Amino acid sequence: MRFRTDINGLRALAVIAVVLFHFNPPWVRIPGGFAGVDVFFVISGFLMTSIIFRGLENNDFSIIKFYISRANRIIPPLMAMCCVLLILGWFYLTPVDYRILGKHIAGSSGFISNIFYFKESGYFDAGSHEKWLLHTWSLSVEWQFYIIYPVVLVVLKKVFSFNSIKKILVIITGCGFVFNLYISYQNPTYAYFLLPARGWEMMLGGLAYLYPIQLNENNKKYCQWLGVLLIIAAYSTMGEQDMWPGYLALMPVEGAFLIIIANRHHSFFDHPILQRLGTWSYSIYLWHWPLVVIGYYLSIPYFEFVGLPISILLGYLSYRYIENRKASTKSVSIPRQIITSIPLWLIIVVGGVAAVVFKHHGFAVDRFPTSVNNIVKDIKPTPNRDNCHIYSYQDPTKACEYYGHNIDWAVLGDSHAISISYALANRLKATDQGLKHFSFAGCIPSYGQKNNFSPCSRWYNEAADYILQNKKIQNVVLINRYSAGLYGENEGIYPQLAHKKMPEYAGILTAFDKLVLQLAHTKKNVYVIKPVPEMGRSISKLFYENYWVGKPVKDIVSMSKTYYEQRNYDILHHFKQARYPANVHFIDSQKEFCDARYCYAVRDSHPLYHDAHHASQQGAEKLVSQIVI
Repeated sequence: MRFRTDINGLRALAVIAVVLFHFNPPWVRIPGGFAGVDVFFVISGFLMTSIIFRGLENNDFSIIKFYISRANRIIPPLMAMCCVLLILGWFYLTPVDYRILGKHIAGSSGFISNIFYFKESGYFDAGSHEKWLLHTWSLSVEWQFYIIYPVVLVVLKKVFSFNSIKKILVIITGCGFVFNLYISYQNPTYAYFLLPARGWEMMLGGLAYLYPIQLNENNKKYCQWLGVLLIIAAYSTMGEQDMWPGYLALMPVEGAFLIIIANRHHSFFDHPILQRLGTWSYSIYLWHWPLVVIGYYLSIPYFEFVGLPISILLGYLSYRYIENRKASTKSVSIPRQIITSIPLWLIIVVGGVAAVVFKHHGFAVDRFPTSVNNIVKDIKPTPNRDNCHIYSYQDPTKACEYYGHNIDWAVLGDSHAISISYALANRLKATDQGLKHFSFAGCIPSYGQKNNFSPCSRWYNEAADYILQNKKIQNVVLINRYSAGLYGENEGIYPQLAHKKMPEYAGILTAFDKLVLQLAHTKKNVYVIKPVPEMGRSISKLFYENYWVGKPVKDIVSMSKTYYEQRNYDILHHFKQARYPANVHFIDSQKEFCDARYCYAVRDSHPLYHDAHHASQQGAEKLVSQIVI
């Protein structure tokens, strides 16, 4: 009984940190608040180990009953939140965003959302604030642990004694930690989102139950306070720039371990507020993140003063009326429990509806007024994005070819080349001309540079050489997100400007000039597309900021033209000073995206982007209209 008081206090310590980290109020900064999730993992490992081992020791443990018990507590509040998002999304989200929401709800319903987010991007990416269910990655990790862990223990029990099982779990925990260290260096996104790199945290919580330490009251106090200090140190000193989890995760994980081991009576954890917050922590965690996303989309000033209390209120209501619902299982057979399981049917229904939303592309028709629907239906990436764009090395000879039999055009660059390739190919199709599409995610100009210059150096050099040596290709289009390579990302800091040059700054300019001159010497035409305006936030966010509050969406300003010129000053100045041959032509994106004062996300009811800086099909068509065919 005492443990429950400590656990509730520890839960409160975790949920407070996570919620404050996400709302990020200016009056209290918790840069490492994300470590609260690690504390939750330790608690889960401790509780699950205690439940499973007590059952095994009493010879009455049932894996199915364990699953049903976990499902009855965890799934109903999660599905309730997903239902609310599906309903609100129908009225307010664009088809592209509603489709993504459907995908993420389906993933959360099947407890594989962590795998989705691992494949999509990192937890700290600027775009994370547009993912309504990003926080469910941790629930998926826990559920995967819940599924595997009892099966492993039941199998081990058939072969080993309890003492041997405990020793085996110590070894597994140690190996898990070592793997975490390795994979955190090799693949930080994998380490953050996936169970193999996180399992040791829950396993360590289990060891706190399996190896209790008897301490006198004085030592319990020291042990508890050391644990609290480690957790607070993690919250206050860690940051998004740190490799996580890695070895740094030892701070909050060991802190939680020590607090559980201390099992101290009459401490500050007994405070009623902490006990209440701890009791409601799961539901608070569930509801707070969608509120964070709403505040982000609407750019509501001082939203934390609204979002924080509403998070607690919704957490209380969710706990009181959903999470705390008692499911009667007495004198009911296990098959009947499964068939009549409310959580199971919630997953089937809600996950099924979400899958339909995803399959039908967010139901683009009839969810908005016609004038608005004509805009939002075109806020989408071009169709060839998944098939022709690469994220790691691929032999350039395998690059996509479009339409015409006479492949005399090529487009080379980063992800900005995707929509340009598609739009240009559609123009060329009428004359039976075709093009070859070369694009590598986040690739900076690397021609003539060594393989360690950038992740794409080898590919970029081979792709450029392929184009240079292919005599059929006589027209080449080059496009890059130049300023991101020169100064770094602007999402997350907009409207501020990045002033620190990236280490590759000089090499990028040298590599680009070298390639342009080589191409100009051997090809008929070289087209250099000047930088597309980088908005610093997505077109969806800008659309919602206007539409939800009743503002016109026919023309949506993305930034001042002054910002565009300042953000891209170096590359624009470089192009102005360059002495390229006469067959090198510049395509000026300002003519299509900007007027004398502003640049636009939507112009004359045409969305020019599908996210924060990638041109939509319509935006790309405007750009390639300047290319002479």
